[in-house]
Amino acid sequence: MSFELIARWSPPLVARVTGGLFVLYIAASFLADTLAKIGVTDSQQVFTAMTSNPLAFRLGLLAAFVSGFIFVVTAWALYVLLARVGPQWSLLFLLLNAVGVAVQCASLLALIGALQLVDPVGGPPDLSRAQVNALAYWSITVYETGFVAAQLFFGTWLFPLGYLVYRSGFLPRVLGVLLILDGVAEMVWLVQALVVPTRPDLRVPGIYVSLLAEVGLALWLLIMGVKVPDGQAAEARVPPTGMGRSSG
Repeated sequence: MSFELIARWSPPLVARVTGGLFVLYIAASFLADTLAKIGVTDSQQVFTAMTSNPLAFRLGLLAAFVSGFIFVVTAWALYVLLARVGPQWSLLFLLLNAVGVAVQCASLLALIGALQLVDPVGGPPDLSRAQVNALAYWSITVYETGFVAAQLFFGTWLFPLGYLVYRSGFLPRVLGVLLILDGVAEMVWLVQALVVPTRPDLRVPGIYVSLLAEVGLALWLLIMGVKVPDGQAAEARVPPTGMGRSSG
């Protein structure tokens, strides 16, 4: 699909496609958390999910990887929608999102290692069950640390995104404010998890802010779309300089 064709999509169509992708990402993340406890959880819950129902855990891992892919595509769709509001800021949030997804997907590899360790058929034959469990818990801890580290990028991408939503003129400004507050909440989670891990209660208010901001944006885009005046809508379908040129 060429950049020229994408650029000629109407803003309402881009908005609804973006909202649909965002909802799919949220659904895939929820599935990963339900099946494999991948997300805001603890080592014991992950280990129990891994050992009690390995098939469900594998499906949860698959959902987690798919959700990462959908999240990058969602960020790209937001870039298409908001690039004309601020091209540099749009590129920044797209890059931050992509790095965050890369870090999070890399952390999931530790869970694959833990799953292989506890496999009664394919696990290491020369280790006792206690040693295997200890190594599995260590791998889960590595995953959790990587998941938390990814929040540096998942938090900071919300600042330029919220700024552009606020400035756009075709999305509610309150969503822009909520997204910026969501970024602050992600930073609080990052600091809490790395500096004061014994105080998970500090991130609880931020969880509600995140749900309100991200689910609110997804549903608004999907259901309400955007309304752009006719003159601006025609202009938005004209590719910016350099877009639509073939590489050959």
